Amino acid sequence: MMNSVKNKTNVSLVIPAYNEEKRIATMLSQYCNHFPDSEIIVVCDGTDNTLNIVRSLTKNNTNIKLLHFNDRVGKGGAIIEGFKVASGDIIGFVDADDSIKPSQVVAMIDKLSNADGVIASRHLNDSKIIVKQPLERRVASKCFNIFVRLMFNFPFKDTQCGAKVFKKEAIAGILNELVTTGFEFDVDLLWKLKKNGYTIVEYPIEWSHSEGSGFSLKSAPKMFISLIRVRLWK
Repeated sequence: MMNSVKNKTNVSLVIPAYNEEKRIATMLSQYCNHFPDSEIIVVCDGTDNTLNIVRSLTKNNTNIKLLHFNDRVGKGGAIIEGFKVASGDIIGFVDADDSIKPSQVVAMIDKLSNADGVIASRHLNDSKIIVKQPLERRVASKCFNIFVRLMFNFPFKDTQCGAKVFKKEAIAGILNELVTTGFEFDVDLLWKLKKNGYTIVEYPIEWSHSEGSGFSLKSAPKMFISLIRVRLWK
């Protein structure tokens, strides 16, 4: 039996979609099947055909809400804009790269009864990596995680995995405090939640690396500088 969220209208999922024309249709089809009565907010700010593909999908999937920006708003910026219009009692976001199947997000939502937020993790004992990242990316990810855990005193083993779900009141409580719009957004979000006393737990995800990610290692220096500012911001 398919694990899905049916007959519920209290879930809003934000999907930042920057130049995802090759996989956005497949990814959205899967998520619409698992979340048929939930709000799926797709935020487009790229230059390829993603916008037109999503717009065509909205004709037969009325639960898809499309946000479009002519200028690049960044991954974090796209999620923030999605959060602003989300109407669900449960609000989350997932990457558009199809690295995390919707059944995994359903399982994460089920864990929200004991926390304010649940974040996917690739580095727990029960996590399953179906397709590994290239070695260079794995090393960079480990170094980034060590840096983040030391700087922010986080217990999390993985802040960057592309699926997170939260109770609406938690997002509402910190939305106006978020200051980053790039790939470091996840850390900024978790930091603001921690400072405001919200409880966040990790969930062991089943994950597959997907080629074509918008992230580049060239972004790392900018991310580090941005996070230093986040940490020192009063």
